[in-house]
Amino acid sequence: MNQSTCITDLTGAQIKELVLALGAPAYRAKQLQQWVYQKLAISFDEMTNLPAPFRAKLAEQTRLHSLIQVKELTDPDRTVKTLFTLADGQTIESALMAYPGSGGHARYTVCASTQVGCAIRCAFCATGQQGFERNLTAGEIIDQVLYFARRLRDTGDAVSNIVFMGMGEPMANYDNLWQAIEMLNSPDGFGLGARHMTISTAGVIPMIERLSREKLQVGLAISLHAADDDLRNQLVPLNRKYPLKELIPAVRAYFEATGRRPSFEYILFEGINDSLPQARALVHLVQDLNCHVNIIPANNTADSRFRPPNQDTLLAFEEELKRLRLNYTMRQPRGLHIDAGCGQLRSRFLKDRR
Repeated sequence: MNQSTCITDLTGAQIKELVLALGAPAYRAKQLQQWVYQKLAISFDEMTNLPAPFRAKLAEQTRLHSLIQVKELTDPDRTVKTLFTLADGQTIESALMAYPGSGGHARYTVCASTQVGCAIRCAFCATGQQGFERNLTAGEIIDQVLYFARRLRDTGDAVSNIVFMGMGEPMANYDNLWQAIEMLNSPDGFGLGARHMTISTAGVIPMIERLSREKLQVGLAISLHAADDDLRNQLVPLNRKYPLKELIPAVRAYFEATGRRPSFEYILFEGINDSLPQARALVHLVQDLNCHVNIIPANNTADSRFRPPNQDTLLAFEEELKRLRLNYTMRQPRGLHIDAGCGQLRSRFLKDRR
């Protein structure tokens, strides 16, 4: 171990190995995990039930967290977008979204990134235009959640859900992502139920098949955005490798293997995928699946090609879905006043730095 080792990059077994290597009894591992994941410590000095010499060794040989906040923006709808810098100087962004809950209490969802940049290069996505730099470590994924958990704790709130829908293709960083999920779910870790976590993918079929074999009941969301291959090839280039005729059966097999209902994300773009024939094609594509479709009007971006539909078009599209009895939700765009679309904050930061 050396100081470049981050505690959140370690599995439970590795934390135990670290504790033993530093000459402490094994039970200190559970105490250390409690401080990191449940008490949300920001320094080793806070860990008052650990002996001072042991804390000193931890501080000498490891780091507690891997992110440094660079910039943060808050929208009137309470969406928070945060830009972080990593140990190697790379940057990522994450978001915290507030939704109405029961009893007057809000539900808070963390939207976490899994990669620096993205290799999928979806035409409408700012992250995709940045190119791919590297995968995030498990600790860098976890620390995004812990950052917002500490922020919410100060107001008496807590993280309700986690969606891995930020920068990057989560399924392209499966091993690190799954390690993060296991620690975020573990009773000795963050302790969030697996059903409160969702992995979004552009459609990496082998990893969807792998997810279907996992024991944890993590949700699956497919970034669809088009119901025919010609258009989806343009919007989501990964479709050329995993076309809809293969993707839809893979999603069906996922449901049959797990009993977990998948969801589809369909961002509406003016004049691109918002016509009534396209609404009918969407219903036809998924109608025999036990699934849910989230319809999301696009956020305005600097790219004039990808605008949200006008209200009349939006209402007509929705009426067609209702008429055809699609199981859907019309989602409200989040963070409209802070350019909260994926990768936008980082894009502005990189442009200003240049």
